Amino acid sequence: MQLYLIRHPAPQVAAGVCYGRTDLPLAEDVAAAAARIAPQLPPDLPVFTSPLQRCRQLANALHPAPRSDPRLQEMNFGMWEMTPWDRIQREALDGWAADPLGYAPPQGESVGRMQERVQSFVTETRRQGLERAALVIHAGVMKVIVGHTRELPARKWMALKFDYESVVCVNIANP
Repeated sequence: MQLYLIRHPAPQVAAGVCYGRTDLPLAEDVAAAAARIAPQLPPDLPVFTSPLQRCRQLANALHPAPRSDPRLQEMNFGMWEMTPWDRIQREALDGWAADPLGYAPPQGESVGRMQERVQSFVTETRRQGLERAALVIHAGVMKVIVGHTRELPARKWMALKFDYESVVCVNIANP
């Protein structure tokens, strides 16, 4: 199965603020972003999207009936959401750095838990027999999928960077 991973456009949020599951609006017109992205995609792709508006709006501009799935949401940073990174306690950030897959911010989820839900979505979608699909998603979700397909160790895939509106194509082996 071939997946076109599309990162959403830039959201309206100040630089240096921790956000993940927060449902932020887009910082620009979604039609302009869709016009830049659409030529990079094959025609008639089914589109799946995170339910967060920064993804959903782009998915709606790319496809008349995208399918929303909560497993495609960005990581839940819990009590860290919408807090400037430099105001999060150093001890907490050190704990996360020491065990990034297992550490969960207060009332949030761990990277490992996010990885499980994203891989669950990919496995289920692959079993549906689709040859190709587009996913309008978040950087964290892209990292999980690209890291898995490239068989990267966790520290390497967690360090991957994806620009807003980037499109990455990956091939997922059939079961």
